[in-house]
Amino acid sequence: MHDLKTGAFWRRACLALLGALLVADAIALMLMGLFNFGVVLPLAIGAAFLALSWRWEQVVRWRAASPRRRWIWALGRTAFAAWLVTLGMFFYFISASNANFPATGPAANTILILGSGTPRCAASPTLAARLDKGLALARQWPAARVVVSGGQDFGLQCSEADIMADYLIAHGLAPERLIREDRSTSTEENLLFSHRLLAQQGVSAADPLVLVTSDFHLVRAKRIARKAGFQAVSGAGAPTPLYLRYNAWLREYFAFISGWVLREF
Repeated sequence: MHDLKTGAFWRRACLALLGALLVADAIALMLMGLFNFGVVLPLAIGAAFLALSWRWEQVVRWRAASPRRRWIWALGRTAFAAWLVTLGMFFYFISASNANFPATGPAANTILILGSGTPRCAASPTLAARLDKGLALARQWPAARVVVSGGQDFGLQCSEADIMADYLIAHGLAPERLIREDRSTSTEENLLFSHRLLAQQGVSAADPLVLVTSDFHLVRAKRIARKAGFQAVSGAGAPTPLYLRYNAWLREYFAFISGWVLREF
């Protein structure tokens, strides 16, 4: 009996600690203006862990009341464990893919920078990292045009493309090198609309293009770019800040599944 109580205590303690960490992480990111599925899901899981820790004895009694409830509990626990395994495999895939991407692509006629969040109409740390990477490439290839792609975030009156262009100009990029794509609301639209803008300016789909986005986003973005019609795409990955890296990877996990289901690539 003592061993059972000790085991229950440690299970509750672990659930409470993990739940508190997940909730605290999500709240901290939300206070910074970040609100997406990669933040909301850990918040929900953390809250569930805290509730389970708090009501552990009641859950044990509910589970023990019938074989059917024990089966439901076992099924749910197994499904959650299987999901964690697939998530871990995806994180490994993203990490390995990042290591295989070169820091820069080959010489290109066009540098295409994909937008990210602009909370309070300012470049987020993730977006700033992408812009800094794109700016370094623009300095390396002074003849290359630079496309900034991103529409309006929900509830904001500013476009990501304008925020991105202002950032690059403030850091020394000549305004005449910029092309703004300010209507897109997804990665697929980023690439489709940018492709159309470049085609209108006489840029061939076979011309070398370097796609600049976050390191975790490169695999999916390059696949979508090829489907959008770009034939010579290389990637340059911007580092993701550590404090939101795994939230971003979690969001990308579901985005990858969604993109495959919707045949975005």
